[in-house]
Amino acid sequence: MPRSKPSLSHLALPLALALAGCDAAPRPAADAAAEPRAALAIDESQLPPAMRFAAADLDPSKDPCVDFFGHVNEKWLAANPIPADRSSWGPGAMLAERSLAIRRQLAERAAADPDAAGIEKIVGDLWATGMDEAAIEAQGIAPLAGRLAEIDALTDAGSIAAYLRTAAARGEGTLFAFGPEADFQSSSMTIAYAIQGGLGLPDKGYYFDADKRDELEAYQKHVARVLELSGLPAAAAAEQAEVVLAFETRLARASKSSEELSRDVALYYNPVSPAEADRLTPRFPWSRFFESQGVALPERFSLAMPSFHQEVDAMLGDEPAEAWKAYLRFHLVDAASPYLSSPFVEANYEFYGKTLRGQKEIQARWKRVLDAIEQSAGEAMGQLYVEVAFPPESKRRMETLVGNLGTALKARIEKLDWMSDETKQKALAKWATFTPKIGYPDKWRDFSGLSTGRQSYFANVFAANEFNYRWQLGKIGKPVDKTEWGMTPQTVNAYYNPLQNEIVFPAAILQPPFFDAAADEVTNYGAIGAVIGHEMTHGYDDQGSRFGASGNFENWWTEADAAGFAARSEKLVKQFDAYEALPGLFVNGKLTLGENIADLGGLATAYDAMVAATAGTPDPRTDGLTRDQRFFLAFGTAWRAQMTPETLQVLVASNPHAPAKFRAIGAPSNLPAFAAAFGCEAGQPMARPDEERVVIW
Repeated sequence: MPRSKPSLSHLALPLALALAGCDAAPRPAADAAAEPRAALAIDESQLPPAMRFAAADLDPSKDPCVDFFGHVNEKWLAANPIPADRSSWGPGAMLAERSLAIRRQLAERAAADPDAAGIEKIVGDLWATGMDEAAIEAQGIAPLAGRLAEIDALTDAGSIAAYLRTAAARGEGTLFAFGPEADFQSSSMTIAYAIQGGLGLPDKGYYFDADKRDELEAYQKHVARVLELSGLPAAAAAEQAEVVLAFETRLARASKSSEELSRDVALYYNPVSPAEADRLTPRFPWSRFFESQGVALPERFSLAMPSFHQEVDAMLGDEPAEAWKAYLRFHLVDAASPYLSSPFVEANYEFYGKTLRGQKEIQARWKRVLDAIEQSAGEAMGQLYVEVAFPPESKRRMETLVGNLGTALKARIEKLDWMSDETKQKALAKWATFTPKIGYPDKWRDFSGLSTGRQSYFANVFAANEFNYRWQLGKIGKPVDKTEWGMTPQTVNAYYNPLQNEIVFPAAILQPPFFDAAADEVTNYGAIGAVIGHEMTHGYDDQGSRFGASGNFENWWTEADAAGFAARSEKLVKQFDAYEALPGLFVNGKLTLGENIADLGGLATAYDAMVAATAGTPDPRTDGLTRDQRFFLAFGTAWRAQMTPETLQVLVASNPHAPAKFRAIGAPSNLPAFAAAFGCEAGQPMARPDEERVVIW
């Protein structure tokens, strides 16, 4: 199982806290024979408590106009340190723990049912074999024996290319990601994309930057340890680790950085015919690759980042077979380590958890097994999850919020003073085609072709991996299924998909402090409302704005408006460049630009929607706080998070989201309504002067 591969969804999905809505169609049964599931209930006493905004958590010694994040969050964070088995802590992580606790009960029930069939059998088999430590320990590395023998038999470029095709066909691709996505130029149709990959570290900078030298040295030691666990003598493992590092450094040199990938969506789209691709990479002919994957040869596909693929082709010609074998051996074992015996699991945790992210303890086995179920059969679990964890009332209230946020965003676009009417009409046309989805899919995925059992955890996980890969490949050349979701209902996250112009909000994030059915509307507008607005604004950030109302990649801007947008965006880049995450480590304003544009537009839109929703009603001044103050305090609470210094360094280097502290203060510092709400004076950090304030949407 490869680690997370690069994908088009990285442009919008990860870690973004944003929400929206769709029509309340009834949820169809996944299996008409599965009526007993209706009786499922969750033991609430086994779930962790929810986080909610509370006035008692505020720190009156910190002036919100000077240190808004400290005023809202630091008192709570000091009393709630990062758990030892995590590298960050906050509302997202707390909701993830709640989701895990619910899924554990569901998995245990599925595994205990001797008559389980369909999705319950799949979930139960994965859980039972994953929790069977004795069997896993007894198997050791034996499950990989056949694959290791394949690698050991490689002798030349031809056999290596053949192995790469064979491994990819099992869903075990290492060097690049291959799969379906909507065609940028015809977004109703699905084509294949081949995207750079192959690195074991979070970003290409880890291989070259002087300040990442310690992490690079630790990675080399990790590679040696994994190779030794795979059966090599210690001396040979150390030698081959050097070879692997040199191999990956060469790949990194030909790769695009996280910043480049985040800020130029066009890098993902390079449509070519298979014949043209074959000429670019003659040692790795793509026509043969399509044949080996069982995919009909298309007229064209996207060979994204072509210089990367050309470098891989060159390496097939000039890197010795032994170097390829060392690289492939390491990545095979490293990716499989979480599903093998304890020495492999510990090695995986020691580097990726402890060294790279500062996690003090490995997570309990049950949590790791649930993560594997999420990767292997997440939507199967999701069918069980929504029956016990998402009340219909939450969906109805979310639909109202989404509608009100949409109205507010339209009004903001209509009133923009820096945009021409010509571009406004295109922006409004895109607004009119937004598709919101809330809670769970209206059509569940079919898992009937996945066969699992109680003999081997590794076999179950890898069978699911291949099944899922085949399912993905089946989409190529077909119309896009617009009912499909890119996240499971139990995922604490949300996303905007520019190719479908849709905003999607899984059930698991629709809980306090983001969405609280027991809270007043002002609190919900400040928390989930800002997140809804955030996702909507992604349609107009520096990358989302390159897609039109139909989802096609197109330019709908006048030249003057595009220049005005760029100038305003550059001011936001400079604001975030000035935020210091750790001594000497500053936020990358360009890498995080899209999320920062979405935060700013989302908060402003949510504020307008809140004002409209409460117009003509008296301000109750709850807990001595005005309506506007509670709105902004709810927003700040949603970013109540902290992380280890190691994780913070990874985030700043490779993630398109700024650290939570700066997301909490960045957007409100640009809104005059915030300064008015707290009586901030000119010159204070949260009351930017007019010439520094950024207004985009």
